[in-house]
Amino acid sequence: MNLRDFLLLVGICLIWATNNVVSKVVVSDWQVPPLFYAAVRFALVAALTLPWLRPMPRPAWRIVTVGLLMGGGSFALLFMALQTVSPSAAAVVSQAGVPITTLLSILILGERIHWRRGLGITLTLIGVLVVVWEPGFAISAGLLLVLAAAASGSLGAVLMKQMDDIAPLRFQAWVGMSSALLLAPLSLMLETPDWGQLAAVKWQFMAAVVFSALVVSVGAHTLYYLLIARYEANLIAPLTLITPLATIGLGVAITNDRLDTQMIVGSAIALTGVLIVALRRTRAPIAEAQEHS
Repeated sequence: MNLRDFLLLVGICLIWATNNVVSKVVVSDWQVPPLFYAAVRFALVAALTLPWLRPMPRPAWRIVTVGLLMGGGSFALLFMALQTVSPSAAAVVSQAGVPITTLLSILILGERIHWRRGLGITLTLIGVLVVVWEPGFAISAGLLLVLAAAASGSLGAVLMKQMDDIAPLRFQAWVGMSSALLLAPLSLMLETPDWGQLAAVKWQFMAAVVFSALVVSVGAHTLYYLLIARYEANLIAPLTLITPLATIGLGVAITNDRLDTQMIVGSAIALTGVLIVALRRTRAPIAEAQEHS
């Protein structure tokens, strides 16, 4: 990988990490309802990518399902989790999506894994358990939502493997449209935004939405797909571990995340496992990039 593309990938990972912290601030500090935030984000993504909506990828039901799993389902659950979970913990627990994707590929696609990849899966899950472990064998509801978000994204990634290649912006268009059409009515039914609070941070909120939709979804993801097309996935995937590491650093600096021995040890074990799994990859589905933001 040349220096320019390496620096580009580092920049992409830093954008994803920043978005994790920004999302925490939006739904926790500013108290913006998570489904509302997700709906607005994906509505803007759909608007920005509208020219790429046609022709519709086939089969139609699969691209809609993938869009809902990778977009609305995954991000709505993550935003709900971030109301109570730190960005650092969420970033580490989200790494469970890597072994979950592998396990679903075995069950659904009949793929086989080498023992080293099995070791990586085991280490990742052990590391995640160390991070989420609480006295009394309890796991917080927020971290369970992060795991559910990771599982949603993983299922979408596996279903994506069964489709023909889709242009990045066309994929984003269907993620945005499918997710917005699901989340908007759900937010109306289940949430009551504090419009006074929202008005107080309207410019900051608008900036966060534009950053999340334009810079992260349309910009960073599209550039990442171009790098995936240019280089082997087993070269790109390990470098994306910059994202959880940067999220931990930003979380400690900005949102006062906890960084104790339990978090450090669990993160080290989980990220080592992810690295082992990533190094065994030969191909990554385009949708797997969604796991990073």
